[in-house]
Amino acid sequence: MLASLPQPGTCRTVSGREVYALTMTVATSLVVILAAGLAAQVLAAKLRIPAIVVLIAVGLVLGPFTGIVDVPSESEDVSAIIGLGVAVVLFEGAMDLRLREIERVGKGIRRLTLLGPPIAMILGASAAHWVGGFEWPVAWVLGALLVVTGPTVIIPLLRQARLGKESAALLKWEGIINDPIGVLLAYLTLVYVMIQDADVEADLQFITEAVGLAAVVVMLLGAIVVSVVLGGGVGYGVGVLLRRGLIPAHLRSPLLLVLVLVVFSLADQVVSESGLLAVTLMGLVLGNMRLADRERLLDFKESISVVVLSGLFIVIPAQLELEQLASIDWRTFAFIAALMFVVRPLTVALVTIRSPIRWQDRVLLGWIAPRGIVAAATAGVFGPELVAAGYEDGDAFLPTVFLVIICTVLAHGFSIGWLARRLGLASGESNGLLIVGASPWTQSLADALRSLKVAVTVADGSYQRLQPLRMQGVPTYFGEVLSEHAERELDPSTLSYALCATDNDYYNALVARSWGAELGYHRTFMIATHGESAHEERRLPFERRASFAFDGRWDYVELNDRASQGWSIHTTRLTSDFGWTQWQERQRARGVEWMLVGEVGALGSFRLYSDEQRFTPEAGATVLYFSPSQSKRERALERESSAPSAPSEPGVPDSTPAG
Repeated sequence: MLASLPQPGTCRTVSGREVYALTMTVATSLVVILAAGLAAQVLAAKLRIPAIVVLIAVGLVLGPFTGIVDVPSESEDVSAIIGLGVAVVLFEGAMDLRLREIERVGKGIRRLTLLGPPIAMILGASAAHWVGGFEWPVAWVLGALLVVTGPTVIIPLLRQARLGKESAALLKWEGIINDPIGVLLAYLTLVYVMIQDADVEADLQFITEAVGLAAVVVMLLGAIVVSVVLGGGVGYGVGVLLRRGLIPAHLRSPLLLVLVLVVFSLADQVVSESGLLAVTLMGLVLGNMRLADRERLLDFKESISVVVLSGLFIVIPAQLELEQLASIDWRTFAFIAALMFVVRPLTVALVTIRSPIRWQDRVLLGWIAPRGIVAAATAGVFGPELVAAGYEDGDAFLPTVFLVIICTVLAHGFSIGWLARRLGLASGESNGLLIVGASPWTQSLADALRSLKVAVTVADGSYQRLQPLRMQGVPTYFGEVLSEHAERELDPSTLSYALCATDNDYYNALVARSWGAELGYHRTFMIATHGESAHEERRLPFERRASFAFDGRWDYVELNDRASQGWSIHTTRLTSDFGWTQWQERQRARGVEWMLVGEVGALGSFRLYSDEQRFTPEAGATVLYFSPSQSKRERALERESSAPSAPSEPGVPDSTPAG
């Protein structure tokens, strides 16, 4: 060790990369990667741009540009760790797939996942060779790999665009199913290329080609068998154990995570690159079994996936070197343009010939195909393999895939919302209220919101209770709001709040917690509990319920008793001269003679009020409040007291009973 130190009287210049290499331990590098990844996720959420773009940019800065994170691209250990991370991500996505979605878009999904990959591979390889200038072996591997459409990018884009359920199901299923298929196709193509290009005599070349083709077929069949037996078998077995309660509750999520890694590794050991297909089938089987704690398992896996993705999208671009980035030229950009504007639309057009898929969905599918983590991770492994096999174009394999990822994510991420709205496949901004429980009071609230152009739906399991609302033209849902039918029919993308207002406290809490996972717990409310259980120690704890709406004291009985006595929802528009403070001073005692319900902002956005999540109405907002109906004389006196003193002053604020 002493011999390696600089000798006295000598001087050596140390570069920045060497300084970081000396000071950064593996643990420190891991902390930097995770911290930078999650910071990039937060920044992307604040800027409302696809997170993958920010993550890749951070990875390039930390890797090839500054050398802060030094990840050796040739390391098999790094490739293995990346593969484990991708397995977790794909399993989590597959577990969220529901087979009942196939009832609506089954034929479209089968075409996209069975016919789509081989057609996209042929067209993509042709574009890579004739447009991108890649030699044929590299072009075939590249065309096979770019079959994938990353679910890690697709799913956030679906939330952003507020797509309808059928359109969202097509894109989600294609992304999750085609990822392992694309990796397997790329690997089999790589194996065939390696065998075919072996150094043999000319008269034995046909034998080599036959052997290569046979090897590919055998490996494909082996991968399918291993994935079904290992992935599907373990998924079903774990589901049975969970149903019977044979796994302790606190060990279920950690054990499932470890089993995903075990299945991935075992499948890869039996048949190379079959691990991703195996964990995808495992997630698909387990996610469609009737498990009581399915949502809890999904929440755990989603949290793990966010951390894993944040790290992977830092590590993978950090493997790039500046020399590789310099290999990108105009032909690479031409290839990406051909991929986006020719290969993808033509693939979808051929696959969907005489299919029941709507033409609007065909147009959307023909444009939206962003690539994600699976393409990046696989390119990081296959690129060096092609270089080692003597293909010079293999050096441009990884940077080309990264450029495809960046271009497709940017182009599709910023256009999916606009295109979906133009095609009529997306809902507008969420600005609506789901009311669970039909009653005279909720009818008054629904009428008031409709008069203010706020979307409202009242759900109830009693047709008789819904009949008065139907007669008033209020949109209703008849049935159990937590049923699978409701999950298909009620579109959460159009809703901004949910109010559970039945006469059953426990049902209100159950529904509120269920819808809170979809809308956000800060946007899901329930009315106060009945007086018999209003004592704080006897109330449901906050962890088991939602926030109490309004002042937290008016329960179902109180609200409907007041409604039967002539109380109703009223509205008042605030102005800069007649604001919230002045309006309150004019009213009677709050909580006795009136109750604040919510507001509709100057731009039309609705907010529900709660003492547990307070806000102050501002000028331009229309306040909704529950109070007795006023006599004509009282309303005349109110208008007179608030009338302007001069014509130049603003007009009288609108104060009228709604409904």
